[in-house]
Amino acid sequence: MTRFSLARRALLALAIALPAVPTAAQGAWPDRPLRIIVPAPGGGGTADTIARILAQELEPRLGTRVLIENRGGANGNIGAAEAARAAPDGYTFLFSWAGTLATNLSLYRTLAFHPQRDFEPIVFIGTVPNILVVNKDLPVRTLKEFEDHARAHPGAINFGSTGNGSSMHLAAEMFKTRTGVEMTHVPYQSPATATNDLIAGRIQAMFQLVVGIQGQVKGDLVRPIAVLAESRAPQLPEVPTTAEQGMPGLVFGTWFGLLAPKGTPAPILARMNAEMNAVLDDAAARARLVQAGLAVGGGTPGQFAAFLDSEIRSHAELVRAAGVRID
Repeated sequence: MTRFSLARRALLALAIALPAVPTAAQGAWPDRPLRIIVPAPGGGGTADTIARILAQELEPRLGTRVLIENRGGANGNIGAAEAARAAPDGYTFLFSWAGTLATNLSLYRTLAFHPQRDFEPIVFIGTVPNILVVNKDLPVRTLKEFEDHARAHPGAINFGSTGNGSSMHLAAEMFKTRTGVEMTHVPYQSPATATNDLIAGRIQAMFQLVVGIQGQVKGDLVRPIAVLAESRAPQLPEVPTTAEQGMPGLVFGTWFGLLAPKGTPAPILARMNAEMNAVLDDAAARARLVQAGLAVGGGTPGQFAAFLDSEIRSHAELVRAAGVRID
């Protein structure tokens, strides 16, 4: 149960009660397909998979096609900028995540969009937690043993990530900040390459996403140490959390949200919020999302706006601590 669950349940009746939304330029909304821009490549990645599940679930509720449009590149900046430029007519939405909406504000000197200035928050979708995994030859099995080993061998543990400012990078930086240990960051172009190097022993650790590494954990190719979450991941229920191992503040993951271009009519935003909350509360849809690795969220636009504001500030602190810039 998340902080958004009670608000989500209170909104469910609206999904049924709200009528079709009229706009000035057209009849009932929606009267043509919607598009959701996902600022990542297609092909089954975490964001793409979750977005497509949501689109499929929304279609019968809205009575129209909901098309996923992949616009990858520049850590999500290209797709987000395109969504920000779209007409605020209720037919274009942005499905994005922490890196693009929070981290990039501090990681890049200039952006062609601003997540708060250029978008209307609709709903917090949920979180995919990070998990600390290590090469099987590393002589550690608990979070404390990992910390002690890193402290005894400063800089000797090489941790892989999908690049500066990625969730895998910032999760490790949070661990370093909390513990004061030294580790060496090794950025990769893709999580698959980093994972292969972890298995081979060319790097010693990763703060991977649960959904991205669960197969290798179950296949006994890497050793799981701790899930960076408040509760255990249903995909890997045998792996204890950081809180269970004495670090309750070490919580990190990639979260997702749905937004619309600034100026989108309020009735459309309300309808989309209600319909999305209904999807997130539907048992069959939740099962599909959990299988994709999501800790399901929900709630009001105001809750999402407040959450986004706090995440922008906390990610800025992590980026400053890491001392990284892209441009």
